[in-house]
Amino acid sequence: MKLTDLNRDGGIGANSLFLQLGDLNVLVDCGLHPKKVGREAGPDLRPLRGVTLDLIIITHCHLDHIGSLPVAMREHPNTPVIMTTSSRIIIERMLHNSVNVMTRQKEEENLADYPLFTHDEVDRCAKRMTGLPFGHAKRFRGARDEIEIILHPAGHVAGAAAVEIVHKHRAIFLTGDVLFDAQRTLPGARFPAGHFDTLITETTRGDTERPPEKNRAAEMARLVTSINDTIQRGGSFLMPVFALGRMQEVLAIVHDARKFGRLVECPVYASGLGMDIADYFDEISRKTKHVQFTRSIVKDLKIKPTPRKLSPGEDPQQNALYIVSSGMMVENTPSYILASGLIAHARNTVGFVGYCDPDTPGGRLLAAKPGDPFVFEKVHVKAKLKARVEKFELSGHADREELLEFAVQTGARSIVLTHGDPPARAWFAEELARQAPKSKVLDPVPLKTYQV
Repeated sequence: MKLTDLNRDGGIGANSLFLQLGDLNVLVDCGLHPKKVGREAGPDLRPLRGVTLDLIIITHCHLDHIGSLPVAMREHPNTPVIMTTSSRIIIERMLHNSVNVMTRQKEEENLADYPLFTHDEVDRCAKRMTGLPFGHAKRFRGARDEIEIILHPAGHVAGAAAVEIVHKHRAIFLTGDVLFDAQRTLPGARFPAGHFDTLITETTRGDTERPPEKNRAAEMARLVTSINDTIQRGGSFLMPVFALGRMQEVLAIVHDARKFGRLVECPVYASGLGMDIADYFDEISRKTKHVQFTRSIVKDLKIKPTPRKLSPGEDPQQNALYIVSSGMMVENTPSYILASGLIAHARNTVGFVGYCDPDTPGGRLLAAKPGDPFVFEKVHVKAKLKARVEKFELSGHADREELLEFAVQTGARSIVLTHGDPPARAWFAEELARQAPKSKVLDPVPLKTYQV
């Protein structure tokens, strides 16, 4: 097999892998970098020029994995696209939202390249997308070679899949983004045990050591306690969340806490893409039984829509819980604007429940110390940090020790490191050299082709 990482910068961003298996050419994911704009935000698709692309596989529907998919489909108009049944239900809504975001960015920043694709193009592309059930073997043939694809539940988010590819009696396993713990909304990853010739693994949390006492149940309880404490002292609690996955999980946690009398009464605000996705979760729950989430959660919580016109630098003083995107507090999102008004007051709390890139506003706020000045550049607000800023370990990614244990037990001849910042990959490389000395470990340089 030949492998090329098309993510321009490596790390976590416009995730996309080009695999050549005999005469079959396969693209796995085609994402968009959340911190970049224009064509530079997408993967570098030049290695695919002049190539007959036989198949595109989507592991899950976060935009760092699907945000440039219509671009690749435009350049390869006959290539089929497969994903899980659950992802097929969600993907069009996610791509249409991406068009809306890019259109707004074009207006705000005068970007000639945006949007990279249109609503009409998403609609046309959708006809070539197919959903497959977990565990269903599907064969694809080239002129000479044949591969078999099996999708396995990867936890992480609704529809997320690990990909098993069998080619000439050799099994290749791509973890995709994975979480082994069960979430409140869906079960954890279920991977096949045993040998694979090649393992391609995510490494997101390679630089993060979780203390043993911080298990998921304890973190959920700590989150509810912090919300109660904030509301009771007259403040508001802002929870920046990813629209797909984390918002629905948090809504379910808050619903359970209120149902069993563990959450104080307060207004709950949420709106936008995450609330639309909640409806799709309800559909997935009915059609596939893969997700445990129903519309009754939204109804029971009496959720109010977040005000459309938030005033930067002003505390709404609603003594409320805000569950809004973006999860990393990216500029000009509701969580960014709300934070600009909340952090100057000691009564408030900002609680992060997922991964935050250190270079995003959310990452910088997590690194700030009480009393530090914090600048919200896009809305021209400078505030002294007085609010509490907390981190709750409710990540959608597996702990490094769990992924390492899985990698070692596969006995893979080759292990390829993906989807992680350099320190995270370095930890995996070091530990694999120690615990799996017979495996060849590869940390691919972007756009360089490797024989694996």
